[in-house]
Amino acid sequence: MSDVILEVRDLAVEFATYGGVVKAVRGVSFDVKRGKTLAIVGESGCGKSVTVQSIMGLIPIPPGRITSGSAQLDGREILYLSPDDSGRVRGVEIGMIFQDPMTSLNPTMRVGEQIAETLLVHRGATKRQAIARATELLDMTKIPEAAKRARQYPFEFSGGMLQRAMIAMAIACNPAILVADEPTTALDVTIQAQILELMSELQRDEGMSIILITHDLGVVAQMADDVAVMYAGEIVEHGEVDDVFYRCSHPYTHGLRQAMPRNDPNAQHRLMPIAGSPPDLFHPPDGCGYFARCPYAMRLCEHHRPPLFDIQDDRHRAACWLQHESVTESVDELHQRSRV
Repeated sequence: MSDVILEVRDLAVEFATYGGVVKAVRGVSFDVKRGKTLAIVGESGCGKSVTVQSIMGLIPIPPGRITSGSAQLDGREILYLSPDDSGRVRGVEIGMIFQDPMTSLNPTMRVGEQIAETLLVHRGATKRQAIARATELLDMTKIPEAAKRARQYPFEFSGGMLQRAMIAMAIACNPAILVADEPTTALDVTIQAQILELMSELQRDEGMSIILITHDLGVVAQMADDVAVMYAGEIVEHGEVDDVFYRCSHPYTHGLRQAMPRNDPNAQHRLMPIAGSPPDLFHPPDGCGYFARCPYAMRLCEHHRPPLFDIQDDRHRAACWLQHESVTESVDELHQRSRV
């Protein structure tokens, strides 16, 4: 059995709008390994959520359209399934925790019934069996008095409890992959830590793979095994978490790292924001999408799109002309020289 459970290649997605066609995802490729966590990182609007939603058949068609690519789950193509077949993949083989639990649950249904609905549809359970399993799942996600809470409505839950209920719903059918779309955005720091620890425990106990969509590099450092950095609808750097964090090879990743606060009194520094704005995806640039904001941009970058250069075999790659064999300085060396 391959150690890769999900293989995505050259995925491209666009949306037709009144202002023109938005090329939201432009040739994205990545692998998700069994039992591991892949973090997809980038600022808002870079295409993280659209990438995963298109794989799960969740983008509205029209106006959305998958123009090219492949997504194979255990060797089976899932990108172009019929709505019925796609619905059987969602929830059963791939579960998803949505970004805002406040608006993702039906306010008119009891929480236990909403979790049980997944089991009724996908597992053919009786209502009694489904409710009993829903209560077990709430207990598994460390919600106190699970039987009582299963009979309550979403407005009776706190934000952290709602997120736990969403996790219970996502894992109800024991999916092979759990997609977490900004799972801690609306939560305070203490609850964030509890949710992340819960996800880690479930991953260890159930053997799930996790796709974590976030812009919080602290969460990435805590959770991820592999990291894919997205910018302007493309993956600009991909590698193991330590390589991307401590040996980053793309100026955008370096910029994200410089803007990240550090809890180290011996390494205090000013936070350096990335100047400028992302490119207009109605008319994506011919070359590197980061050209207009990059402090180390060359003329070549403006009109020639860089390939993913191998930094360490297949372990670490970056789409930047600075990784060409003719360039002798690293991004860190260029940054240090620019500060002198």
